[in-house]
Amino acid sequence: MKVLVTGVKGQLGHDVMNELAKRGYEGIGVDIDEMDITDAASVEKVLKETTPDAVIHCAAWTAVDLAEDEDKIEKVRLVNAVGTENIAKVCHELDCKMLYLSTDYVFDGQGTRPWEPDDERHPLNVYGQTKYEGELAVEKWVKKFFIVRIAWVFGVNGKNFIRTMLNLGKTRDHLTVVNDQIGSPTYTYDLSRLLVDMIETEKYGRYHATNEGLCSWYEFACEIFRQAAKLDPVYSKVTVSPVSSEEYPAKAKRPSNSRMSKEKLTENGFALLPSWQDALSRYLREIEI
Repeated sequence: MKVLVTGVKGQLGHDVMNELAKRGYEGIGVDIDEMDITDAASVEKVLKETTPDAVIHCAAWTAVDLAEDEDKIEKVRLVNAVGTENIAKVCHELDCKMLYLSTDYVFDGQGTRPWEPDDERHPLNVYGQTKYEGELAVEKWVKKFFIVRIAWVFGVNGKNFIRTMLNLGKTRDHLTVVNDQIGSPTYTYDLSRLLVDMIETEKYGRYHATNEGLCSWYEFACEIFRQAAKLDPVYSKVTVSPVSSEEYPAKAKRPSNSRMSKEKLTENGFALLPSWQDALSRYLREIEI
């Protein structure tokens, strides 16, 4: 199987390429230098030259707050919506599988019920809206599609919440972290294995994929420092206090409820990811703090 992966310089694209190699598949990794997804001609040229059996589309604009800036909105849409549609159109022509990575931000984040894959989508911010538009493009053009919504992502190859906490913990004794947004952290190493499992099948549709278990960002931060202190005593001095989203304003509105139902994974024979605490433990050892 030949698989083209977009966004290989990012956390997830990097791990997906490694997983494909482990299984003996031909992975073709591209980033903006090799294929500018916002340029339809570039997308058509690369995809038609490589003729992949599947595309795993990881590339995206993910700077959520920056996306709210007036002068950035069209750029964000160009990447997340138009870029995705450019890929979807060529996948339609080539009749190949397309797996699109989406986000919990397509939902309005209200209530406490876990979001089902087929729930109505009402994004709260520009990032969520443009990822939703990307979903619509995939659904419009591609027959053999997987839409996989993920949340709270961390991986070895890039910036993420864990690295931010560890960096702050080196210079500060006390931190405040939001306690009224609930979700599930997701380790790209675990996720990449699931994504490759998926493209080996024809079990198309919308899915949710995160590591198992729920927490707030505050609880996540507490666990990061608890585990990190075992590896490096410098982190044992750090204390964390909970604050509300109102006390910690951001440009982009965040969903308070990022709980996502993963029953569809089980129903279709896919293995659930390990607990987020287990994933965190393996990650901290991997980055050798």
